[in-house]
Formats: sequence, C-alpha cells, structure tokens
Amino acid sequence: MTTDFIADRLSRIKPSPTMAMTRIADEKKAAGENIIGLAAGEPDFDTPLHIRKAACDAMDAGKTKYTTVDGVPELKDAVIAKFATDNHITYERENITIATGGKQVLFNALMATVNAGDEVIIPAPYWVSYPEIVRLAQGVPVILSCAEDDNFKLTPDVLAAAITPQSKWLILNSPSNPTGAAYSKDELIALANIVRAHPHLHVLCDDIYEYLIYDGAVFATMAEIAPDLIPRILTLNGVSKSYSMTGWRIGYAAGAAPLIKAMAKIQSQSTSNPNSIAQWAAVAALTGPRDFMAPQLAIFDERRALVTDRLNDIDGISCMKPAGAFYVYPSCAGLIGRATPDGIVLKTDSDVVTYFLEAEGVAMVPGVAFGLSPYFRISYAAATDVLDDAMTRIARACAALR
Repeated sequence: MTTDFIADRLSRIKPSPTMAMTRIADEKKAAGENIIGLAAGEPDFDTPLHIRKAACDAMDAGKTKYTTVDGVPELKDAVIAKFATDNHITYERENITIATGGKQVLFNALMATVNAGDEVIIPAPYWVSYPEIVRLAQGVPVILSCAEDDNFKLTPDVLAAAITPQSKWLILNSPSNPTGAAYSKDELIALANIVRAHPHLHVLCDDIYEYLIYDGAVFATMAEIAPDLIPRILTLNGVSKSYSMTGWRIGYAAGAAPLIKAMAKIQSQSTSNPNSIAQWAAVAALTGPRDFMAPQLAIFDERRALVTDRLNDIDGISCMKPAGAFYVYPSCAGLIGRATPDGIVLKTDSDVVTYFLEAEGVAMVPGVAFGLSPYFRISYAAATDVLDDAMTRIARACAALR
C-alpha cells in the first residue's frame, strides 16, 4: 500500500500531541527507564465505588444491548436534572445528546454544522483537538492569542475584532485546558454582549472541568448568564474529569433540538450508541452522592500550590497559579537561549520539554501544541510524592543549563 492510498483529509490534521507524548513516555517506561509522565489529563483517583457498582448492577440486569443512538432516556433525564440544579438551565430530552466522550460531542457538532470555509474562533492556548477537528470538517480555525497578562482569557475587544461573516462558532473552555483559566460571570456577560450583536455566531462551551475550581470561585457558563442566547449555545460536559471516569468514555451536551438531531445523525453512522454499561454508570454518577468531590478538590489544591511554588523557585521559569482544572502552564521564556550540558541550545518550548524528558525523565507537553509559546503544560493529576520528585528533577535539569 502506498501513501497516496490515504485520504487527503488526513493531511489537514496532526496527531494529538498529548497522546504522542504519553506514548513516548510509556515506551520509555517499558524499556526500563525511570519516567514520570505528566502529559495526560487524567485524575489518579479511582472511579467512586457507587458508580462502579452501578456498572456491575447494569451488567447483572442484562443492560448490555444496543441503546438509543444518542443515549438512554434515564441518562438524558439525569443530564437535564444536572443542568437544572447546577446551572439553572431548563432543557428537554430533545435538547440532550450522549456521546462516547466529550471529544465525540465536539466532533459531532462541528461535522454537523461546519461547511468548507466556515470559521471557528478558538482562543489560544487551546485544547489540542479543537483546531484539528475544525480542519477535518473543512473549516478554518481562527486562533486568537490570549496573553498571560490577560490571564490567558479572551477579551471582548479581541473577540469583536475577529468576527467576520464567515464566523460560525466560538469555542470557550472554562476552566481551561491547558492553563486552568476560568471565566467569571462578569467576563462571560461581556463576551455574551459581543455574541448577541452577531446573530450568525454560535458558542460551544466546553465545561468539562466545571467542578474543578479553586479559592471559593463560583462556576458560570454562558447559557446560564445569557439565557436569550441558549438557542445559539451548545454546552458540552461529561463525567471523565470530576468523576474520575476517563476510560468510561461518556460525554454529553445540551443545545438546540435541530442541532442535537443533526449530531445524532452523525453518531448513527459512526459509533452508534455509547457503551451501554458506561451509560448506566454515568446515571449513577450524575444522580448519586458527590461527597468524594470536596476531598479530591482539596488534594488537587495542595498539588496546585506545590507545583506552582516549586516552579516559581526555578530560575528561568515563571508560573501563574491556575484558577481551575488540574494543569499549570508555566513560561519557559527564561530558559530559551541557554545550553544543555551537551552544548545544545534550547530555542523553543519543544526543545525545553525534550531536554526535560531526556535529561531527567519528566514527560510534559510543549506550549506550541496548545497554540501559545514559549510555555509548557504540566498535569498535576498525579500523586503528590510523584509531583514532588518531578519538580526536583526539573529544577536539577534547569540548574545544569548554562
């Protein structure tokens, strides 16, 4: 088979950098190297017992058959109740879709709506899959750099200047992967005012880290603060991060009924229904106790402080304390131009991350993967002693530069 057998559309996209770095770290571990992997965004906590038990009960009850393409009614009802209780938004079943993870929700939405040449506005730093799925749908990612001075957040003026007649979507991720930045209610109101003035622009709110927010801040989402825009908003969420259910692969979204129907049509010809057992586990997650969340958030908060403080003690690195999620996005601008003990000059954040991996066995993802350099992303969803060891290794690697 020759390379021209592969479809041209694949030339428009790149493999996931986070998955690529995780694969490299896993291969090095398998080869016997002492590697600390901080590339993947995956909580190190077990899925809570009552959720695992619900999955076992579902299997024992024979709930192992095909389901409705975009989710069982019971899970849709649980999602509706979640939005009503947590976000004060009212939806019906026709407004809800269940998919195999949040990434499939995003894929379905963009494939169902984006025509060739349509523009999708994406604030950077961004989750690595946003622009790639836009390109796969033959759309045009419009990347808006959000400076650290603005807490890595999109401002109304920057958004307004980017909107054109071809703009179809704005993607907002709060709290953010990779920076942990979170939009306040007032900041969302200001952005909603810009969106309101452009009736052709829709908003995809990725709220997957909703419950991972610190310092007593109150989470807000655009459909909550701008109910008049609900027909133009798709709110994406899931059970992966806050419920430690990454491998269960259940994401969900709420939006206008015609959009939800179109997304189900895409899903019917791709994966069909999400895993039936995982759906019943997700019902238990959304309707069951959340007493495990506060202790886990407290642990994440301790890790956030540890990683931020240790990084800021290193000459050449500066790190903003994130407001949410479980990532830090430190600047390595102070390391650019320095040379390794082997005489290799570090010219980019990719060089810096490669050096940390080769010199000290710490795997992270360079900022170029998220659309803003010179930074790198660390996931602190790892055991505290592992993070402490990783910070010691990074400090040692930086001290060896000249």
